[in-house]
Amino acid sequence: MPRVVPVEELDLIERIISEYPKGIGISALERVLAHRLSKALHRRTLQRRLERLLAGRRITTEGESMALVYKHVPSGAITAEPIAMESSIRGETESYVPVSPEGSIIRDLVRQPLMQRKPIGYQRSFLEDYDPGVTFYLSESLRAQFHEMGHTPVRERPAGTYARDILNRLLIDLSWASSRLEGNTYNRLDTKNLIEFGQEAEGKDIHETQMILNHKAAIEMLIQEADQIGFNSFTFLNLHAILSENLLPDEDACGRLRRRPVDIFGSVFLPLAMPQVLEDCFHLFLQKAAAIPDPFEQAFFVMVHLPYLQPFEDVNKRVSRLGANISLILNNICPLSFIDLPEQAYVEGILGVYEFNQVDLLRDVFVWAYERSCQRYLAITQILADPDPLRIRYREALILAVQAIVRDLKTPSDNTIQQFTYGRVGEKDRKAFKKMVKDALQHLHEGSLARYRLKLSEFQLWKSIL
Repeated sequence: MPRVVPVEELDLIERIISEYPKGIGISALERVLAHRLSKALHRRTLQRRLERLLAGRRITTEGESMALVYKHVPSGAITAEPIAMESSIRGETESYVPVSPEGSIIRDLVRQPLMQRKPIGYQRSFLEDYDPGVTFYLSESLRAQFHEMGHTPVRERPAGTYARDILNRLLIDLSWASSRLEGNTYNRLDTKNLIEFGQEAEGKDIHETQMILNHKAAIEMLIQEADQIGFNSFTFLNLHAILSENLLPDEDACGRLRRRPVDIFGSVFLPLAMPQVLEDCFHLFLQKAAAIPDPFEQAFFVMVHLPYLQPFEDVNKRVSRLGANISLILNNICPLSFIDLPEQAYVEGILGVYEFNQVDLLRDVFVWAYERSCQRYLAITQILADPDPLRIRYREALILAVQAIVRDLKTPSDNTIQQFTYGRVGEKDRKAFKKMVKDALQHLHEGSLARYRLKLSEFQLWKSIL
Protein backbone atom coordinates (compact mmCIF):
# COMPACT_ATOMS: atom_id res chain seq x y z
CA MET A 1 0.00 0.00 0.00
CA PRO A 2 1.48 3.39 -0.88
CA ARG A 3 2.09 5.25 2.35
CA VAL A 4 3.03 8.83 2.95
CA VAL A 5 6.36 9.34 4.71
CA PRO A 6 7.93 12.70 5.63
CA VAL A 7 10.89 13.20 3.32
CA GLU A 8 13.05 14.53 6.17
CA GLU A 9 12.53 11.31 8.14
CA LEU A 10 13.86 9.08 5.38
CA ASP A 11 16.73 11.49 4.74
CA LEU A 12 17.67 11.48 8.43
CA ILE A 13 17.79 7.68 8.61
CA GLU A 14 19.90 7.53 5.46
CA ARG A 15 22.24 10.21 6.80
CA ILE A 16 22.76 8.39 10.11
CA ILE A 17 23.51 5.13 8.31
CA SER A 18 26.06 6.97 6.12
CA GLU A 19 27.90 8.00 9.31
CA TYR A 20 28.75 4.33 9.96
CA PRO A 21 30.93 3.04 7.08
CA LYS A 22 31.04 -0.46 8.57
CA GLY A 23 27.28 -0.53 8.96
CA ILE A 24 24.85 -0.12 11.86
CA GLY A 25 22.40 -2.61 13.35
CA ILE A 26 18.76 -1.77 13.91
CA SER A 27 19.04 -1.58 17.73
CA ALA A 28 21.93 0.88 17.53
CA LEU A 29 20.06 2.84 14.87
CA GLU A 30 17.06 3.10 17.19
CA ARG A 31 19.24 4.56 19.94
CA VAL A 32 20.77 7.16 17.62
CA LEU A 33 17.36 8.16 16.25
CA ALA A 34 16.01 8.58 19.77
CA HIS A 35 18.46 11.45 20.24
CA ARG A 36 17.73 13.00 16.83
CA LEU A 37 13.91 12.87 16.80
CA SER A 38 11.46 14.52 19.19
CA LYS A 39 9.58 11.21 19.42
CA ALA A 40 11.27 7.85 18.93
CA LEU A 41 10.15 5.63 16.07
CA HIS A 42 8.64 2.30 17.01
CA ARG A 43 10.58 -0.74 15.78
CA ARG A 44 7.99 -1.69 13.16
CA THR A 45 7.80 1.84 11.80
CA LEU A 46 11.58 1.98 11.53
CA GLN A 47 11.61 -1.35 9.73
CA ARG A 48 9.14 -0.02 7.17
CA ARG A 49 11.31 3.09 6.64
CA LEU A 50 14.37 0.88 6.13
CA GLU A 51 12.47 -1.26 3.63
CA ARG A 52 11.72 1.84 1.60
CA LEU A 53 15.32 2.96 1.62
CA LEU A 54 16.34 -0.54 0.56
CA ALA A 55 13.75 -0.58 -2.23
CA GLY A 56 15.07 2.76 -3.43
CA ARG A 57 18.63 1.39 -3.29
CA ARG A 58 19.66 4.23 -1.02
CA ILE A 59 20.98 1.73 1.53
CA THR A 60 21.98 -1.94 1.51
CA THR A 61 22.41 -4.72 4.08
CA GLU A 62 25.26 -6.98 5.09
CA GLY A 63 25.20 -10.07 7.28
CA GLU A 64 22.24 -12.10 8.50
CA SER A 65 19.96 -12.38 11.48
CA MET A 66 21.45 -10.77 14.61
CA ALA A 67 24.58 -9.74 12.67
CA LEU A 68 22.65 -7.86 9.99
CA VAL A 69 23.69 -4.23 9.53
CA TYR A 70 22.57 -1.42 7.24
CA LYS A 71 25.10 0.40 5.08
CA HIS A 72 24.85 3.48 2.93
CA VAL A 73 25.00 3.20 -0.86
CA PRO A 74 27.06 6.00 -2.47
CA SER A 75 24.93 8.06 -4.86
CA GLY A 76 27.02 7.03 -7.86
CA ALA A 77 26.29 3.37 -7.18
CA ILE A 78 22.49 3.69 -7.34
CA THR A 79 21.04 1.81 -10.32
CA ALA A 80 17.95 2.97 -12.14
CA GLU A 81 15.65 0.12 -11.17
CA PRO A 82 11.95 0.54 -10.50
CA ILE A 83 10.73 0.72 -6.93
CA ALA A 84 8.09 -1.94 -6.35
CA MET A 85 4.85 -1.04 -4.57
CA GLU A 86 4.38 -2.65 -1.17
CA SER A 87 1.14 -3.96 -2.62
CA SER A 88 2.84 -5.35 -5.72
CA ILE A 89 1.02 -7.38 -8.29
CA ARG A 90 0.52 -10.85 -6.85
CA GLY A 91 -0.74 -12.51 -10.02
CA GLU A 92 -4.15 -13.12 -11.51
CA THR A 93 -5.15 -15.47 -8.67
CA GLU A 94 -5.68 -12.50 -6.35
CA SER A 95 -9.26 -11.18 -6.21
CA TYR A 96 -10.06 -7.98 -8.06
CA VAL A 97 -13.17 -5.94 -8.74
CA PRO A 98 -14.95 -6.02 -12.13
CA VAL A 99 -13.24 -3.39 -14.27
CA SER A 100 -14.67 -1.19 -17.02
CA PRO A 101 -12.75 -0.79 -20.32
CA GLU A 102 -11.67 2.69 -19.15
CA GLY A 103 -10.63 1.33 -15.79
CA SER A 104 -8.57 -1.44 -17.36
CA ILE A 105 -6.53 1.16 -19.26
CA ILE A 106 -5.68 2.94 -15.99
CA ARG A 107 -4.85 -0.36 -14.32
CA ASP A 108 -2.37 -1.21 -17.07
CA LEU A 109 -0.79 2.25 -16.84
CA VAL A 110 -0.17 2.13 -13.09
CA ARG A 111 1.23 -1.41 -13.36
CA GLN A 112 4.10 -0.19 -15.49
CA PRO A 113 7.50 -0.12 -13.76
CA LEU A 114 8.18 3.17 -12.01
CA MET A 115 10.99 4.02 -14.41
CA GLN A 116 8.46 4.03 -17.25
CA ARG A 117 6.02 6.36 -15.47
CA LYS A 118 6.63 10.08 -15.76
CA PRO A 119 6.96 11.97 -12.43
CA ILE A 120 4.14 14.45 -12.02
CA GLY A 121 3.24 17.06 -9.43
CA TYR A 122 -0.12 18.12 -8.02
CA GLN A 123 -2.38 19.53 -10.74
CA ARG A 124 -4.46 22.26 -9.12
CA SER A 125 -6.65 22.54 -12.23
CA PHE A 126 -7.98 19.02 -11.54
CA LEU A 127 -9.73 20.46 -8.48
CA GLU A 128 -10.46 23.92 -9.84
CA ASP A 129 -12.13 22.61 -13.00
CA TYR A 130 -14.65 20.58 -11.01
CA ASP A 131 -17.96 22.50 -11.03
CA PRO A 132 -20.41 21.17 -8.39
CA GLY A 133 -23.78 20.35 -9.90
CA VAL A 134 -22.34 20.52 -13.42
CA THR A 135 -19.34 18.18 -13.28
CA PHE A 136 -20.16 14.60 -12.28
CA TYR A 137 -17.72 11.73 -11.83
CA LEU A 138 -20.73 9.42 -11.39
CA SER A 139 -23.21 9.29 -14.28
CA GLU A 140 -26.89 10.07 -13.75
CA SER A 141 -27.85 6.43 -14.26
CA LEU A 142 -25.21 5.27 -11.79
CA ARG A 143 -26.36 7.78 -9.18
CA ALA A 144 -29.94 6.61 -9.64
CA GLN A 145 -28.81 3.03 -9.18
CA PHE A 146 -27.00 3.97 -5.96
CA HIS A 147 -30.08 5.77 -4.59
CA GLU A 148 -32.16 2.68 -5.25
CA MET A 149 -29.56 0.33 -3.71
CA GLY A 150 -28.85 2.51 -0.68
CA HIS A 151 -32.43 3.47 0.19
CA THR A 152 -33.36 2.81 3.82
CA PRO A 153 -36.72 2.94 5.62
CA VAL A 154 -35.54 5.81 7.86
CA ARG A 155 -34.58 8.24 5.07
CA GLU A 156 -36.79 11.06 6.41
CA ARG A 157 -35.73 10.75 10.05
CA PRO A 158 -33.04 12.85 11.79
CA ALA A 159 -29.50 12.60 10.38
CA GLY A 160 -27.60 9.56 11.59
CA THR A 161 -30.66 7.47 12.46
CA TYR A 162 -29.83 4.60 10.12
CA ALA A 163 -26.14 4.54 11.06
CA ARG A 164 -27.13 4.33 14.73
CA ASP A 165 -29.44 1.40 13.94
CA ILE A 166 -26.50 -0.63 12.59
CA LEU A 167 -23.83 1.00 14.77
CA ASN A 168 -22.37 -2.16 16.31
CA ARG A 169 -21.92 -3.87 12.93
CA LEU A 170 -20.61 -0.71 11.26
CA LEU A 171 -18.03 -0.05 13.99
CA ILE A 172 -16.52 -3.49 13.49
CA ASP A 173 -16.80 -3.69 9.70
CA LEU A 174 -15.53 -0.22 8.82
CA SER A 175 -12.79 -0.22 11.48
CA TRP A 176 -11.52 -3.58 10.26
CA ALA A 177 -11.88 -3.03 6.51
CA SER A 178 -10.37 0.47 6.47
CA SER A 179 -7.46 -0.62 8.67
CA ARG A 180 -6.86 -3.69 6.50
CA LEU A 181 -6.38 -1.37 3.50
CA GLU A 182 -3.48 0.15 5.47
CA GLY A 183 -1.81 -3.23 5.95
CA ASN A 184 -3.29 -3.92 9.39
CA THR A 185 -3.23 -7.67 10.14
CA TYR A 186 -6.15 -7.78 12.61
CA ASN A 187 -8.87 -10.07 11.29
CA ARG A 188 -12.55 -9.32 11.75
CA LEU A 189 -12.88 -11.49 14.88
CA ASP A 190 -9.83 -9.80 16.43
CA THR A 191 -11.42 -6.44 15.65
CA LYS A 192 -14.75 -7.49 17.14
CA ASN A 193 -13.09 -8.64 20.37
CA LEU A 194 -11.11 -5.41 20.63
CA ILE A 195 -14.09 -3.12 19.99
CA GLU A 196 -16.68 -4.99 22.06
CA PHE A 197 -14.53 -6.31 24.92
CA GLY A 198 -11.31 -4.28 24.81
CA GLN A 199 -9.37 -7.52 24.19
CA GLU A 200 -6.15 -6.96 22.23
CA ALA A 201 -5.13 -9.67 19.79
CA GLU A 202 -1.99 -11.59 20.74
CA GLY A 203 1.14 -11.05 18.70
CA LYS A 204 -0.09 -7.85 17.05
CA ASP A 205 1.87 -4.61 16.83
CA ILE A 206 0.58 -1.93 19.20
CA HIS A 207 0.21 0.40 16.22
CA GLU A 208 -2.35 -1.96 14.70
CA THR A 209 -4.37 -1.97 17.90
CA GLN A 210 -4.23 1.82 18.08
CA MET A 211 -5.35 2.10 14.45
CA ILE A 212 -8.45 -0.01 15.08
CA LEU A 213 -9.38 1.95 18.22
CA ASN A 214 -8.89 5.25 16.39
CA HIS A 215 -11.28 4.11 13.66
CA LYS A 216 -13.87 3.17 16.27
CA ALA A 217 -13.65 6.58 17.95
CA ALA A 218 -13.81 8.42 14.61
CA ILE A 219 -16.88 6.49 13.44
CA GLU A 220 -18.61 7.14 16.75
CA MET A 221 -17.86 10.84 16.40
CA LEU A 222 -19.41 10.98 12.93
CA ILE A 223 -22.56 9.18 14.03
CA GLN A 224 -23.08 10.66 17.48
CA GLU A 225 -22.44 14.19 16.21
CA ALA A 226 -24.41 13.72 12.97
CA ASP A 227 -26.20 17.04 13.49
CA GLN A 228 -22.83 18.84 13.82
CA ILE A 229 -20.65 17.33 11.10
CA GLY A 230 -20.35 18.46 7.50
CA PHE A 231 -17.93 19.37 4.75
CA ASN A 232 -16.03 21.90 6.81
CA SER A 233 -12.60 22.31 8.38
CA PHE A 234 -13.82 21.45 11.88
CA THR A 235 -15.12 18.03 10.83
CA PHE A 236 -12.14 16.99 8.73
CA LEU A 237 -9.45 18.31 11.08
CA ASN A 238 -11.05 16.55 14.03
CA LEU A 239 -11.56 13.41 11.99
CA HIS A 240 -7.83 13.41 11.25
CA ALA A 241 -6.96 14.14 14.88
CA ILE A 242 -8.91 11.08 16.05
CA LEU A 243 -7.67 8.75 13.32
CA SER A 244 -4.03 9.75 13.79
CA GLU A 245 -3.95 9.80 17.60
CA ASN A 246 -0.74 8.24 18.94
CA LEU A 247 0.33 7.18 15.43
CA LEU A 248 2.32 10.16 14.12
CA PRO A 249 5.94 10.91 15.07
CA ASP A 250 4.94 14.55 15.62
CA GLU A 251 1.87 14.79 17.84
CA ASP A 252 1.39 18.43 16.82
CA ALA A 253 0.61 17.18 13.29
CA CYS A 254 -2.62 15.54 14.48
CA GLY A 255 -5.61 17.56 13.30
CA ARG A 256 -3.42 20.10 11.47
CA LEU A 257 -2.65 20.71 7.82
CA ARG A 258 0.90 19.66 7.05
CA ARG A 259 3.71 22.20 6.92
CA ARG A 260 6.37 20.05 5.27
CA PRO A 261 6.78 17.97 2.09
CA VAL A 262 5.82 14.31 1.98
CA ASP A 263 6.85 11.50 -0.32
CA ILE A 264 4.59 8.73 -1.61
CA PHE A 265 6.34 5.41 -1.80
CA GLY A 266 5.53 3.35 -4.90
CA SER A 267 4.34 6.30 -6.97
CA VAL A 268 5.82 8.98 -9.22
CA PHE A 269 3.31 11.51 -7.86
CA LEU A 270 4.76 14.50 -5.98
CA PRO A 271 2.23 16.14 -3.62
CA LEU A 272 2.05 19.88 -2.99
CA ALA A 273 4.85 21.23 -0.83
CA MET A 274 3.93 24.91 -0.20
CA PRO A 275 1.79 25.22 2.97
CA GLN A 276 -0.13 28.29 1.80
CA VAL A 277 -1.12 26.71 -1.51
CA LEU A 278 -2.03 23.51 0.33
CA GLU A 279 -4.29 25.43 2.71
CA ASP A 280 -5.98 27.27 -0.17
CA CYS A 281 -6.65 24.02 -2.00
CA PHE A 282 -7.95 22.35 1.17
CA HIS A 283 -10.56 25.06 1.67
CA LEU A 284 -11.47 24.95 -2.02
CA PHE A 285 -11.90 21.18 -1.73
CA LEU A 286 -14.30 21.65 1.19
CA GLN A 287 -16.27 24.40 -0.59
CA LYS A 288 -16.76 22.28 -3.67
CA ALA A 289 -17.65 19.16 -1.67
CA ALA A 290 -20.29 21.06 0.32
CA ALA A 291 -21.85 22.42 -2.89
CA ILE A 292 -22.32 19.02 -4.57
CA PRO A 293 -26.06 18.26 -4.69
CA ASP A 294 -25.88 14.44 -4.74
CA PRO A 295 -24.68 12.50 -1.65
CA PHE A 296 -23.03 9.73 -3.68
CA GLU A 297 -21.16 12.21 -5.85
CA GLN A 298 -20.06 13.93 -2.63
CA ALA A 299 -18.79 10.64 -1.23
CA PHE A 300 -16.81 9.78 -4.35
CA PHE A 301 -15.47 13.34 -4.67
CA VAL A 302 -13.96 13.01 -1.18
CA MET A 303 -12.40 9.63 -2.07
CA VAL A 304 -10.82 11.20 -5.16
CA HIS A 305 -9.63 14.61 -4.03
CA LEU A 306 -8.64 14.29 -0.38
CA PRO A 307 -5.94 11.63 -0.91
CA TYR A 308 -4.80 13.46 -4.04
CA LEU A 309 -4.33 16.70 -2.11
CA GLN A 310 -2.56 14.96 0.82
CA PRO A 311 -3.47 17.77 3.26
CA PHE A 312 -2.08 15.87 6.27
CA GLU A 313 1.33 14.34 6.97
CA ASP A 314 -0.21 10.88 7.01
CA VAL A 315 -3.59 9.11 7.44
CA ASN A 316 -5.09 10.92 4.43
CA LYS A 317 -6.71 7.85 2.88
CA ARG A 318 -8.25 6.84 6.20
CA VAL A 319 -9.75 10.31 6.51
CA SER A 320 -11.08 10.06 2.96
CA ARG A 321 -12.73 6.67 3.55
CA LEU A 322 -14.55 7.84 6.67
CA GLY A 323 -15.15 11.28 5.16
CA ALA A 324 -16.86 9.62 2.20
CA ASN A 325 -19.47 8.36 4.66
CA ILE A 326 -20.43 11.83 5.89
CA SER A 327 -22.99 12.49 3.18
CA LEU A 328 -24.38 8.96 3.52
CA ILE A 329 -24.76 9.30 7.29
CA LEU A 330 -26.40 12.72 6.98
CA ASN A 331 -28.93 11.41 4.47
CA ASN A 332 -29.66 8.12 6.25
CA ILE A 333 -28.35 6.15 3.28
CA CYS A 334 -26.64 2.79 3.54
CA PRO A 335 -22.98 3.50 4.52
CA LEU A 336 -19.82 2.47 2.70
CA SER A 337 -17.79 -0.01 4.80
CA PHE A 338 -15.17 -1.20 2.25
CA ILE A 339 -15.83 -4.71 3.50
CA ASP A 340 -14.01 -7.41 1.47
CA LEU A 341 -12.53 -4.81 -0.91
CA PRO A 342 -9.40 -6.18 -2.64
CA GLU A 343 -6.46 -4.06 -1.50
CA GLN A 344 -4.69 -4.08 -4.84
CA ALA A 345 -7.73 -2.74 -6.71
CA TYR A 346 -8.05 0.12 -4.23
CA VAL A 347 -4.33 0.93 -4.40
CA GLU A 348 -4.29 0.99 -8.18
CA GLY A 349 -7.46 3.10 -8.31
CA ILE A 350 -5.81 5.69 -6.05
CA LEU A 351 -2.63 5.60 -8.15
CA GLY A 352 -4.71 6.32 -11.26
CA VAL A 353 -5.85 9.54 -9.60
CA TYR A 354 -2.39 10.44 -8.33
CA GLU A 355 -0.50 9.96 -11.57
CA PHE A 356 -3.07 10.49 -14.33
CA ASN A 357 -5.98 12.43 -12.75
CA GLN A 358 -8.23 9.64 -14.00
CA VAL A 359 -11.07 8.39 -11.81
CA ASP A 360 -12.30 5.45 -13.91
CA LEU A 361 -10.56 2.64 -12.01
CA LEU A 362 -11.32 4.16 -8.60
CA ARG A 363 -14.95 4.54 -9.71
CA ASP A 364 -15.03 0.80 -10.53
CA VAL A 365 -13.74 0.17 -7.00
CA PHE A 366 -16.35 2.52 -5.50
CA VAL A 367 -19.20 0.83 -7.40
CA TRP A 368 -18.19 -2.66 -6.27
CA ALA A 369 -17.55 -1.60 -2.67
CA TYR A 370 -20.87 0.23 -2.31
CA GLU A 371 -22.87 -2.62 -3.81
CA ARG A 372 -21.17 -4.99 -1.37
CA SER A 373 -21.96 -2.71 1.59
CA CYS A 374 -25.62 -2.43 0.60
CA GLN A 375 -25.97 -6.19 0.35
CA ARG A 376 -24.61 -6.51 3.88
CA TYR A 377 -26.44 -3.75 5.73
CA LEU A 378 -29.81 -3.83 4.05
CA ALA A 379 -29.94 -7.54 4.86
CA ILE A 380 -29.21 -6.68 8.49
CA THR A 381 -31.96 -4.07 8.69
CA GLN A 382 -34.55 -6.60 7.54
CA ILE A 383 -34.19 -8.31 10.91
CA LEU A 384 -34.17 -5.07 12.95
CA ALA A 385 -37.42 -4.10 14.66
CA ASP A 386 -38.93 -0.78 13.61
CA PRO A 387 -38.61 1.89 16.33
CA ASP A 388 -41.75 2.57 18.34
CA PRO A 389 -43.07 6.00 17.19
CA LEU A 390 -44.69 6.55 20.60
CA ARG A 391 -41.36 6.01 22.30
CA ILE A 392 -39.79 8.55 19.97
CA ARG A 393 -42.54 11.11 20.60
CA TYR A 394 -42.39 10.79 24.40
CA ARG A 395 -38.70 10.03 24.74
CA GLU A 396 -37.94 12.98 27.02
CA ALA A 397 -41.08 12.47 29.12
CA LEU A 398 -40.12 8.82 29.64
CA ILE A 399 -36.61 9.82 30.78
CA LEU A 400 -38.00 12.36 33.25
CA ALA A 401 -40.52 9.87 34.66
CA VAL A 402 -37.89 7.16 35.22
CA GLN A 403 -35.52 9.72 36.76
CA ALA A 404 -38.15 11.03 39.16
CA ILE A 405 -39.24 7.59 40.39
CA VAL A 406 -35.66 6.39 40.94
CA ARG A 407 -34.34 9.59 42.53
CA ASP A 408 -37.39 10.02 44.78
CA LEU A 409 -37.09 6.36 45.82
CA LYS A 410 -40.68 5.60 44.81
CA THR A 411 -42.16 2.22 43.98
CA PRO A 412 -43.26 1.83 40.36
CA SER A 413 -46.97 1.48 41.13
CA ASP A 414 -49.78 2.56 38.77
CA ASN A 415 -50.62 5.52 40.99
CA THR A 416 -46.99 6.68 41.12
CA ILE A 417 -46.55 6.42 37.36
CA GLN A 418 -49.89 8.12 36.71
CA GLN A 419 -48.63 11.25 38.49
CA PHE A 420 -46.14 11.78 35.68
CA THR A 421 -48.58 11.37 32.81
CA TYR A 422 -50.93 14.33 33.33
CA GLY A 423 -49.69 17.46 31.66
CA ARG A 424 -46.92 15.56 29.88
CA VAL A 425 -48.79 13.04 27.76
CA GLY A 426 -51.90 13.34 25.58
CA GLU A 427 -55.01 11.65 26.96
CA LYS A 428 -55.21 9.01 24.22
CA ASP A 429 -51.57 8.01 24.81
CA ARG A 430 -51.62 7.83 28.62
CA LYS A 431 -52.33 4.12 28.93
CA ALA A 432 -49.56 3.23 26.48
CA PHE A 433 -47.17 5.67 28.16
CA LYS A 434 -47.79 4.15 31.60
CA LYS A 435 -46.88 0.74 30.18
CA MET A 436 -43.72 2.22 28.65
CA VAL A 437 -42.62 3.61 32.02
CA LYS A 438 -43.39 0.37 33.82
CA ASP A 439 -41.47 -1.66 31.25
CA ALA A 440 -38.52 0.74 31.41
CA LEU A 441 -38.32 0.46 35.19
CA GLN A 442 -38.70 -3.30 35.10
CA HIS A 443 -35.81 -3.66 32.66
CA LEU A 444 -33.60 -0.98 34.20
CA HIS A 445 -30.10 -2.27 35.01
CA GLU A 446 -26.53 -1.02 35.42
CA GLY A 447 -25.87 -1.23 31.70
CA SER A 448 -28.85 0.97 30.72
CA LEU A 449 -28.57 3.81 33.26
CA ALA A 450 -26.94 6.24 30.83
CA ARG A 451 -30.05 6.04 28.67
CA TYR A 452 -31.97 7.74 31.48
CA ARG A 453 -29.08 9.94 32.69
CA LEU A 454 -28.94 8.22 36.06
CA LYS A 455 -25.96 7.59 38.31
CA LEU A 456 -25.06 4.12 39.51
CA SER A 457 -25.36 5.24 43.14
CA GLU A 458 -28.93 6.50 42.52
CA PHE A 459 -29.93 3.20 40.94
CA GLN A 460 -28.35 1.09 43.69
CA LEU A 461 -30.08 3.09 46.43
CA TRP A 462 -33.46 2.77 44.68
CA LYS A 463 -33.04 -0.99 44.24
CA SER A 464 -32.16 -1.39 47.88
CA ILE A 465 -35.53 -0.07 49.08
CA LEU A 466 -37.74 -2.06 46.68
